[in-house]
Amino acid sequence: MKHRVVMLMVLFGLCVGHSQAQNSPAVPAESGSGFDARLSGYAYPFPTATFALSSQQQSLEMSYMWLPGDAGKPVVVLLHGKNFNGAYWQQTASMLAAQGYGVLMPDQIGFGKSSKPTAYQYSFAALAHHTRQLMAALQIERAVMVGHSMGGMLATRFALSYPEATERLVLVNPIGLENYLHYVAYQDVAFFNKMELQNSPAGIVAYQRKNYYDGNWSERYAALTEPLMGWVQGPDWPQLAKVSALTYDMIFTQPVVEEFARLQVPTALILGTRDRTGPGRQWQKPGVAYELGRYDQLGDKVRQRNPAIQLYELDGLGHLPHIEDFERFQAALAQALSTP
Repeated sequence: MKHRVVMLMVLFGLCVGHSQAQNSPAVPAESGSGFDARLSGYAYPFPTATFALSSQQQSLEMSYMWLPGDAGKPVVVLLHGKNFNGAYWQQTASMLAAQGYGVLMPDQIGFGKSSKPTAYQYSFAALAHHTRQLMAALQIERAVMVGHSMGGMLATRFALSYPEATERLVLVNPIGLENYLHYVAYQDVAFFNKMELQNSPAGIVAYQRKNYYDGNWSERYAALTEPLMGWVQGPDWPQLAKVSALTYDMIFTQPVVEEFARLQVPTALILGTRDRTGPGRQWQKPGVAYELGRYDQLGDKVRQRNPAIQLYELDGLGHLPHIEDFERFQAALAQALSTP
């Protein structure tokens, strides 16, 4: 199955004239070196192609990986988080492809190998529209939308905007289960740009080790930091810091949780309950006692908004259950995909 999928992808890329990347293990950034804005020196686990689109009077390119599935089997679209790209879905995609699902892994505009415009208004509505355009170009009429972290906010916006194209919605430790500006002070793009410019490889590792993996670390976890560390050390970091700042603004000012009751598609929530991701808690409003990021409580709060949402809680896991314990995540995803 794997060899058939890869061969189909290669043929697809050649026949439509899309660019194709190497299919080899990821190359880490060497000491003192780095990656450019399009991650040119970083190989993804499956062949990549680019989709040309026009947005806000700019010609942009959206990078993606596409594994065609068996006839009659659903397509699953995997949407990445803010600090990641489509490549970290490798194990999930391989598992789904082996079961016959089609699997689409786009890098959103501003992320991964896709274009990084700085004179651009980033919005979940725009990113959802780009994703819908890509699906149409690949003749995908409907898909299961799976979103992790920031990708969960995007997947929710997609399902709200295009319910006819959404077979079901699966959210994996999404951010945006809280309306952050109810609890934290607004910060403008300049604030986030300054914050990003102060980032460093050591800071990236320290943040992820503490916040994602409960102080644990491994070669696998370290490998996921390579794109970010390479960017910080690369020639385009000022541009990338600005893009990151713009997408932070999107997260804080474009909440989706207030619209959960409007969801018209079957929806599942997979939560590692150890997660405490709470954007903005460092600048919480004076007098606000609410504790952000209590994923052990957020599932029940979301179901109060929409009791039809299926909840799968994974005790002891954090923000990346599909990386931290794939077997447990796989079991929850299988239930989410099969529940009538």
